[in-house]
Parts: sequence; C-alpha cells; structure tokens
Amino acid sequence: MSRRPRLTGTDLIAVLRKAGFEVIRTRGSHYRLRHPDSRCTTVPVHGNETIGPGLIGRILADCELTWDEFLDLLAK
Repeated sequence: MSRRPRLTGTDLIAVLRKAGFEVIRTRGSHYRLRHPDSRCTTVPVHGNETIGPGLIGRILADCELTWDEFLDLLAK
C-alpha cells in the first residue's frame, strides 16, 4: 500500500470541489462544504499546515468517498 497523501486544507478543498462539493460558509479557519445531495464536511485551513491522513480519512468518510475515489480526483 502506498503512502497516503498529506495536503493542506486549501488543496483538500480543491479536490472536494472536483467531487461536486461547494463551500457554503466559513467560521474562522474552518470551511463547511456541502454536496448537492446534502453530504457535508468541515475542512480546517490553517495556512500551509498539512492535514494528517487520519483527519483526511474522517473527512472522506463524511463525504462518503473511498481513498481510491479520492486519489482519482487528486490525479485529475
């Protein structure tokens, strides 16, 4: 199994936008995203700080995306 990517919050939001999510609001450094079918998640954006694989996994679970689907979106 290959290493899971480490991304910044801004990079993660860009990938989630490719999956159809849109930012609906921000509060401080936390961005709330929603998909048209009502799936939601929150992504922290703390400058250039990377988000660890555990939190990315939790965000993907909220979005109902698998790691393979996420990696495909990341490659686009």
